[in-house]
Amino acid sequence: MNPIKHVAIIMDGNGRWGVKNKGSRNKGHTEGLKAIEDIIKESLKQKINYLTLYAFSTENWKRPKKEINFLLKILENFLLKKTKNLIRNGIKLIIIGNKKKFSIQLQKIIKDSEKKTSNNQKLQINLALNYGSKEEIVNSCKNLLKRKKLITEKNIEDNMYTKNIPNPEILIRTGNTNRLSNFLLWQIAYTEIFFIKKLWPEFNTKDYKKILNKFKLLKRNFGSV
Repeated sequence: MNPIKHVAIIMDGNGRWGVKNKGSRNKGHTEGLKAIEDIIKESLKQKINYLTLYAFSTENWKRPKKEINFLLKILENFLLKKTKNLIRNGIKLIIIGNKKKFSIQLQKIIKDSEKKTSNNQKLQINLALNYGSKEEIVNSCKNLLKRKKLITEKNIEDNMYTKNIPNPEILIRTGNTNRLSNFLLWQIAYTEIFFIKKLWPEFNTKDYKKILNKFKLLKRNFGSV
């Protein structure tokens, strides 16, 4: 059976679910938090080491300002209210992405949550915020050129947000959309991808376990036969 160390998820469909069921995109984002908490709990049960969640992309700044402010407020409240739970459950939080565009207050809250959870080892959650994979790769190469280092695969990886993190075995995207949306393009070269029709708030632990069990039985060749 294939071991699973790292699962990455594009949590797509909150807004559409909110409009369809509650008449509001923002209510869909609130509902999506419940799905996140369920998947975190199941990841702990499954002894998965890393869970990377695509929460806010570099392209999401194009959304209406009211929705952006609501999303950032949800994030702020989550970190303020849930950091103690993360510590209690042995969960380490890492933010991947460019944090400089966020408010000073939010940057401080992020830094505080990362620091308080830094010694936890049961599960590492990589929360992708203001993250774009193309920007990540370009910045890695710029850092190497600045330091006059050779541009090699290893050196590029060592200068990315995900350095020292194994590449994901599984990528899940909900929302009935079959694309990668500038997420972990370098890291998922040999990742098994599962596109799910359900919108993110509809995705549950039963769906999650079904994917994990299917992956465990796959034959993975990595270019061989």
